[in-house]
Formats: sequence, C-alpha cells, structure tokens
Amino acid sequence: MQNANVSDPRQHVNEEPRNDFLDLVVGFGGMATFMVVVFTVAVIVKFIIS
Repeated sequence: MQNANVSDPRQHVNEEPRNDFLDLVVGFGGMATFMVVVFTVAVIVKFIIS
C-alpha cells in the first residue's frame, strides 16, 4: 500500500488517468447503438404482429 500525503487536494493522488472525452464518446455511441437495436426490434415486432 502506498503512503500518500492527502493534505493537499491539488496532488490528485487518487485520480485515475482517464480520457473523459473518450469515455463520453464511447458512452454516447454505446447508448445510441443500444437504442437503434431496441428501435429495430420494436419495428420488426410491430410488423410481425400486424
């Protein structure tokens, strides 16, 4: 376990190095893909029922 001086909040010792914009793009793309799949399934089910 690493001993860190947490008295100075500017050090960001517990932050993971992440690309926030990439996380946003991946999340948005994943949700958009999921919604397209749900929409497509709903349209197919509607045409089968009617």
